[in-house]
Amino acid sequence: MLRPAPTRLGLVLLLLCPAHVGGLWWAVGSPLVMDPTSICRKARRLAGRQAELCQAEPELVAELARGARLGVRECQFQFRFRRWNCSSHSKAFGRILQQDIRETAFVFAITAAGASHAVTQACSMGELLQCGCQAPRGRTPPRPPGLPNLTGTPGPPGPGSSLDGNAAWEWGGCGDDVDFGDEKSRLFMDARHKRGRGDIRALVQLHNNEAGRLAVRSHTRTECKCHGLSGSCALRTCWQKLPPFREVGARLLERFHGASRVMGTNDGKALLPAGHTLKPPDRADLLYAADSPDFCSANRRTGSPGTRGRACNSSALDLSGCDLLCCGRGHRQESVQLEENCFCRFHWCCVVQCHRCRVRKELSLCL
Repeated sequence: MLRPAPTRLGLVLLLLCPAHVGGLWWAVGSPLVMDPTSICRKARRLAGRQAELCQAEPELVAELARGARLGVRECQFQFRFRRWNCSSHSKAFGRILQQDIRETAFVFAITAAGASHAVTQACSMGELLQCGCQAPRGRTPPRPPGLPNLTGTPGPPGPGSSLDGNAAWEWGGCGDDVDFGDEKSRLFMDARHKRGRGDIRALVQLHNNEAGRLAVRSHTRTECKCHGLSGSCALRTCWQKLPPFREVGARLLERFHGASRVMGTNDGKALLPAGHTLKPPDRADLLYAADSPDFCSANRRTGSPGTRGRACNSSALDLSGCDLLCCGRGHRQESVQLEENCFCRFHWCCVVQCHRCRVRKELSLCL
């Protein structure tokens, strides 16, 4: 089994669960606590730029922590029907992250993506003093096919505008500065780790972190607004916009399904496909180095919580179906009483008030 990289793993766990960091400083505590002061206080072993960031820019660390939490919530959504559902509410989460399996690859990628996304968004909304909107760079935005290169720089059509190739464009508005978000995510999530011989874990984790950030960067979109008399579009103002984070999660889930197993080269400084027939992974691929447990039964050593008691769909044939989710153990029906919002009304302005109603539902639960 590969040796852990405690510095990098510790940073992720501190961002996710900084409340109960004891003798094993990277141990996972209880539910997510996002107090940047606590993160920096518990992270006394940090050094260099990471320590400087904690001391000089705690508000930035708060956004990084918010991004890590955003990543975990997205992981829980994307994995909601899987045997391991990305539950972070127990110490088992830390044991999962100590293994170089597919699930860990997704967690590192989605939390790095979340950190980049959150910092970038905070910059655009003016919530951080050290950054703002993306500065115009004089580069041509991506254009749909068929738009000619005219003097005045024709640009991409914005929402509701026509494909008029004679319309000029200029960078404007408030573009999302993904470069700044990437830089800060990389600085804090890719903690400095001495890459010694055979340090395959470090290479795998750094690659997956970068794949997560790439899922944000490579899917930014150009949005435009038309300007002109009588609804014409004589000029377009265009800016770069972050993709919705749900879209980032969906794309990384596709990469999870096609993740590549790798092994280290003889000198431990590079990664190779584990099989001779496999293509070398590219920058956007997720990597893993060990097979995942089946997650059917609770196992303290691997961190598997098992699927006993999980709700399943008795009529589905996919991952949410009782046959797969319950690992062939069967399921039982149980009638439960739940509370949910009902009779909701909108009150001007701007509050929605609801009653709480009790409803009885029939659930299928794994044995």
